Amino acid sequence: MFVEYYIFIGLIALSLVIWAWGARNRRNLKLLEQEKRAIMGEEERMFHFLHDLGEAIEKDTSQLRVNRMIVDGVVEVVDAKGGAIYLLNDSRQNLVPRYVSDHCPQLIGVPLEVTRRAHKDPRIMDSHIRMSSQACDEGVLGYCLTLGKAIHVDDLKTHESFRDAFVSYDENVTAMVAPLRHGGKDLGVLAVAKPHSVGRFNDHDYAVFRSVAEQSSFALGNSMIHLEASEKRTLENELRNAREVQRILLPQHDPKIAGYRVAGTNTPARIISGDYYDFIDLGNKCWGLVIADVSGKGVAAGLMMSMCRSVLRSVAKGQKSPAKVLSMVNRQLFPDTREDMFISMAYLILDGDNGEAVMARAGHDPAFWFHKASGEITVIKPGGLAVGIDEGDVFDRVTKDFSFQIESGDCLLLHTDGVKEALNGEDQEYGLERMKATFLQSSPMGAESVLAGMQQSVKDFTGDAPQMDDITMVAIEKR
Repeated sequence: MFVEYYIFIGLIALSLVIWAWGARNRRNLKLLEQEKRAIMGEEERMFHFLHDLGEAIEKDTSQLRVNRMIVDGVVEVVDAKGGAIYLLNDSRQNLVPRYVSDHCPQLIGVPLEVTRRAHKDPRIMDSHIRMSSQACDEGVLGYCLTLGKAIHVDDLKTHESFRDAFVSYDENVTAMVAPLRHGGKDLGVLAVAKPHSVGRFNDHDYAVFRSVAEQSSFALGNSMIHLEASEKRTLENELRNAREVQRILLPQHDPKIAGYRVAGTNTPARIISGDYYDFIDLGNKCWGLVIADVSGKGVAAGLMMSMCRSVLRSVAKGQKSPAKVLSMVNRQLFPDTREDMFISMAYLILDGDNGEAVMARAGHDPAFWFHKASGEITVIKPGGLAVGIDEGDVFDRVTKDFSFQIESGDCLLLHTDGVKEALNGEDQEYGLERMKATFLQSSPMGAESVLAGMQQSVKDFTGDAPQMDDITMVAIEKR
């Protein structure tokens, strides 16, 4: 009887053990299943994050949207409360917040004064956190960038970077921060965080964060390259459009001046030229011919050139003195001319009836005058000061008219310094002597031949060397 009783008790005990073991296994299986689903969900979120980020980069999405996608995507993948991306500024001295997600816990130390003011107006704290840059070697963000690898900080307020007596940090927050690098170059840092009240990051979260941060660095670097290329293409298109507008401002054909043949040409060194020439019908068979060179190159020089052309055309009519015209141009442009810029100009008025010519030179290169009767060249270089250097008194005192009589067969050449300063592959200048020799050879054949001969001679001299400056010439032949 007792034996049967103990057997019965033993069977019950064994059943309880088996049931308990089964229950524990079922719980373990349930936990494993939950962990499996969590990992699969995390992998799926990571996949969608990387897929969406890749599509955004291919579509040349704005940098702000890429930054937002990176932060919001990583926050979702690691189940953080919020995150932020800080990028180095142009000087590479500061980390600038480019996107801080909503509800992101505080990631930077706050000056005590800001903390005191924030007690009265909480918006002050939010504004400071979202707008304040950090020195690239300060705070937990700077620490991570300097360290050069990801960090997991279980309690931010205890981090060594917050031991500065002038900043405060009182929240109970856990964070993960990673440097962003691409092509061996630091870009900034990525950070995610959450309050202790909603949990803490574990080792698995940290491993995942390091992985997505690395992918984010690659994506961010590629995004910057895409955007820079896109911006470059846009700028090049805008410059070509500007060049087309500038081309329209230049004479579309050579003028028909009684008793003369006139030809002009402009070859820019870049898309936008700082040189220009123009022909202005002054009435009564008189014409104004101008050639000018704005110091510098590119867009700024092109804009100044357009201003100069407009002003000169507005004051030229009714004026018989080139020096007076240049004086009025100088007085109008001087207030708007940068200190490091000036304009050299030569302005010539031709009387089509009698061959009389008057020229004034505002600091411009001398003109060449070929005399058919003697076969010699005269260099015309009346005194003058470049436009934009003096407000007017000195300019008017030194800039004078030079009158001369052009005879049949004579030829004049106005030019900018891009001709004489053209360089060959050995950094030798074309020079004035070569210019005079080429001009002397081609002058008897007329204005068009002068320009063609000069262009070919410069090309033969420079060879494959790049053109360093704009080249502009105007040739005038008296029939």
